[in-house]
Amino acid sequence: MINLYVNQLDMSLEINLKKHWNNAYTSKAFDKLGWFESDVSATFKLLEKSAIETTDRVLNVGAGSTTLIDELLAQGYSNVIASDLSDVSLEKLKERLGDKREEVEWIVDDLTKSTKLCELEPVDIWIDRAVLHFFTEESDRLQYFELLKKLVKTNGYAIFAEFSLDGAVKCSGLDVHRYSNDLFKDNLGDTFELIDTFNFSYTMPSGDPRPFIYSLFKRVK
Repeated sequence: MINLYVNQLDMSLEINLKKHWNNAYTSKAFDKLGWFESDVSATFKLLEKSAIETTDRVLNVGAGSTTLIDELLAQGYSNVIASDLSDVSLEKLKERLGDKREEVEWIVDDLTKSTKLCELEPVDIWIDRAVLHFFTEESDRLQYFELLKKLVKTNGYAIFAEFSLDGAVKCSGLDVHRYSNDLFKDNLGDTFELIDTFNFSYTMPSGDPRPFIYSLFKRVK
């Protein structure tokens, strides 16, 4: 009976998080959201430090309605996968892309309780722009990194863009878990090595700054 209750509680939390993000993407135009970013050059700065080709498999987790997908396609990346817990966000992104939506593989899934991504063929690069920091429970972080290690090929890469240790403690009304490279390494273990990193101040549409850490890791074994 206790296990049944715990399972029901987990399912309720997942549904609530999905509802939270669907509501967020329904309530405002994508370019009015607090995390909207038209300039994705910081991500491409790290992408260019990797050795991937435009034909390699690129997975953007927590894609939301990001303009990163638009730019990847514009720069000739032909094997792009966009995933998010929010089906509403991905539908809005599809609408914006128009016919180019056919060039992207779309996956609605939960990074901490994956039922679809876990069946995906391995990828050459995993790109997380402001998703990991929402997993405040250790069990969720363990599931996240287990999935990442399963999906990223040897000699593949992972890009993280998360709130830094001096960053915000909340985002979109939710608590966050802030990061440093040591914390990334603690979770990745010795199978990944740090290739490049920098601090970045993201400016919200409101004009408020948000300190981030951007890091590129390579899977070495």
